[in-house]
Amino acid sequence: MPQSSTFQTIIESVEALSEEEQDLLFDLIYKRRIAKRRQEIAQNAKSTMQAVRNGKAQRGTASELMEAIFEDEE
Repeated sequence: MPQSSTFQTIIESVEALSEEEQDLLFDLIYKRRIAKRRQEIAQNAKSTMQAVRNGKAQRGTASELMEAIFEDEE
């Protein structure tokens, strides 16, 4: 089944739900997206802290870091 066809089927299924069921579904999806984003942020923080411990992270202001990036391009 093509992707757009699957998506259309999902939309039709959601539209067949009552308003209350739709609200519950939207709330569930919203909360799961927040949880997923929190996991991504935690993983990024973990990776960053590991880079700091390994001495592979640069510190500085945004301007200093941008300057270092552009110096590397020259």
